Amino acid sequence: MPAQTLSVGIACAPATAYAYLAQPENFAQWASGLADTLECVDGQWHAQTPAGPARLHFSAPNDWGVADHTIEFSGDGRVYVPLRVVANASGSEVCLTLFKQPLMSDADFARDIGWVQRDLQTLKTVLEAH
Repeated sequence: MPAQTLSVGIACAPATAYAYLAQPENFAQWASGLADTLECVDGQWHAQTPAGPARLHFSAPNDWGVADHTIEFSGDGRVYVPLRVVANASGSEVCLTLFKQPLMSDADFARDIGWVQRDLQTLKTVLEAH
């Protein structure tokens, strides 16, 4: 699958950035595809996404800055989203890899890349305001 890794430098300590990303409820503050609809019901995360209703699975908290998640759509879709926080001097670099899904057009992939870039800028704004 073609992939694009996008990143943003953030002026906050990696531990701070990771602590924020490790809490699924915070995704609604910066990930626009989940905003306003992300909720935990009986221990399962759900959201209404632009592609329809989805269940989300988040990485368990860890010491490596890994905040990966999987978006599972009803029916036939599952999207794995690698998300990492790495140290960059005294700040952080947050890296998200976006995979072009089967049957996705080049135009749709380009649109999603732009969407993720905007979301990463929102994440930067949120974390630098703390």
